[in-house]
Amino acid sequence: MRIVLGVCGGIAAYKAALLLRLMTESGHEVHVVPTRSALNFVGEATWEALSGNRVHTDTFEAVDEVNHVLQGRNADLVIIAPATADFLARTAAGLAPDLLGNIMLTATCPILVAPAMHTEMWLNPATQANVATLRHRGITVLDPDSGRLTGSDTGQGRLPEPATIWDHAQNLVSPSAGALEGKHLVISAGGTREPLDPVRYLGNRSSGKQGVALAVQAARAGARITLIAAAMDIPAPQHPRIEVVEIESTRQLLDAVLTHSRGADVLIMAAAVADFRPRTVGESKIKKTAEQPVPVIELEQTEDVLATAVQTRNEEKNLPGLIVGFAAETGDEHGDVLTYGKQKLDRKGCEMLVVNQVGVGRVFGQDDTEVTILYADGREAVTATGTKDQVATKIISAVAEQFSGR
Repeated sequence: MRIVLGVCGGIAAYKAALLLRLMTESGHEVHVVPTRSALNFVGEATWEALSGNRVHTDTFEAVDEVNHVLQGRNADLVIIAPATADFLARTAAGLAPDLLGNIMLTATCPILVAPAMHTEMWLNPATQANVATLRHRGITVLDPDSGRLTGSDTGQGRLPEPATIWDHAQNLVSPSAGALEGKHLVISAGGTREPLDPVRYLGNRSSGKQGVALAVQAARAGARITLIAAAMDIPAPQHPRIEVVEIESTRQLLDAVLTHSRGADVLIMAAAVADFRPRTVGESKIKKTAEQPVPVIELEQTEDVLATAVQTRNEEKNLPGLIVGFAAETGDEHGDVLTYGKQKLDRKGCEMLVVNQVGVGRVFGQDDTEVTILYADGREAVTATGTKDQVATKIISAVAEQFSGR
């Protein structure tokens, strides 16, 4: 998920650093946009070090990228913490004197504002009118906590704790919140690797982003998640509802799926599974020498994890009644992506199949994607486009609807 964290000039800005850490450790891409006054409290170096992204504050930075528009347009979520009384007033008036103001005018995603100020400023009729205006426009404005303020003052105006702000923010972007409460989902992610020798392997371009996004969204929907993680370019999410099981090969993936899916409610096979592996694996590194001919690698088919899971479920009745497959297709002269997807749905026997077109520069490793959800019962297919977090939200919503309707 792409998150813009706006930070205004108040002593509570140091808490925004803790909020930033919560978001990045959950696997999200966060761009911090501090106001110039905010940099008097926490400097650019801190924001860049914690976010891993360059910090912009001025409308005229990165003009060639139209940054003042793209930041808001590309965001999945905007959080302002802390928000000052001055920021509330400017935003209510529709003013955009800096980059953060422009983002507030261009963002179409959910926006969460967490004010922090002295009690008198919060209770001032002007501030209350500005808050009412923002809420009327659909912006979520939290009430500040009561407690110790700057100096010896105490009262309402304290910034809510970072964990509280993050919980509210996640609820804004998860329309399925609570829809899978008490359910157990097993989700696979990443790409399997088949060893050729102790050093080399056959693999694929899967980054694991889509599978991780599914796990995070399902956790937000209230489910308990077992994430079976093959090779991934991103870290596994740190979430109290998500247990991570690491595997490497397709055979290990199959074993993990059959083990952890027993008694689960839903299985989502988002991992990119290798179709072939070397028939023999070298015990030592295959050397490249002038004297030896180039080795010929003989391949054999790997296990069909999805079909085996469906067959085991049908025979033993102890695997999930709802199994969701993924089909990464390229299409060719014999058929397009959806044609092959429908054939795979019939062949595998799962209840849902998520189909996407892949290739170099498409889907694998990218932040944006487009998928089509096919249903075995013949209902109309659903298309989802956007960031992988947005698509994951759509898929989890479809799972929740399918599950609740059973």
